[in-house]
Amino acid sequence: MDNKKRMAEGKIYDPNDSAIIEDQNGCLELLYDFNATRPSEFEKRQELMKKMFGAIGENCYIEPPFHANWAGRHVFMGDNVYANFNLTLVDDGNIYIGNRVLFAPNVVVATPNHPINAELRNKSYQYNKDVHIGDNVWIGSGAIIVPGVTIGNNCVIGAGSVVVKDIPDNSVAVGNPCRVIREIGEHDKEFFYKNEKIDWENLD
Repeated sequence: MDNKKRMAEGKIYDPNDSAIIEDQNGCLELLYDFNATRPSEFEKRQELMKKMFGAIGENCYIEPPFHANWAGRHVFMGDNVYANFNLTLVDDGNIYIGNRVLFAPNVVVATPNHPINAELRNKSYQYNKDVHIGDNVWIGSGAIIVPGVTIGNNCVIGAGSVVVKDIPDNSVAVGNPCRVIREIGEHDKEFFYKNEKIDWENLD
C-alpha cells in the first residue's frame, strides 16, 4: 500500500508509514526553528515561513507559538494573513486560506479524521479532508474548524465556535455547532460595535 499516495488522495492510510514519518520530521525541524525565533528576528521568520508553507503570500504574519503537523507544507495562504498566538493547523490534508484572513488566539483548523470503525482506529488509520477559508474572514478566539469545511468570503466566526458545516459568504456565524445568525449588511457599514458608529472621516 502506497500510504503517501493514499494520504494525498484523501483515502484511509497509515500515518505511521516510515516514509511519511521521515518526511514529516524534516518539516517539524523547520517548525521548531520558527518557534525558537526571537521577537526581533522578523526577517528570519519570513524566510522560514517561505520554506515551511506550501504557498504563502505577501505581508503574512504568524505570532509564535505556531503548531502544525507538517509545519504548513499542506497550507496554501494568500496575502495579508494575520495569526495570533497558538494557531494550530493540523495540515495532514490541504488547508486553503484566502487573502486578508485574521486568526484570533487559539484557533484550530483540522483536516485529519479517524474512521468510526474501531478496528481501523486501533491500527492508527486516518484520512484527511481539505478545509477552505475564503477572503476577508475573521475567526474568533478558540474556534475549531473540522475536516472538510468551507468558510465563504467576508465571514466572521464567533469565539469558541465549532464549525462542522459549510458557512456561506457574508455571514456572522457562532456557536457549537456553529450556525449562521445573520448576514453582514448595510448596518455594518455604519456601526462597529452595537450602536457605536464608525467615524469614517477620521480613518485612513
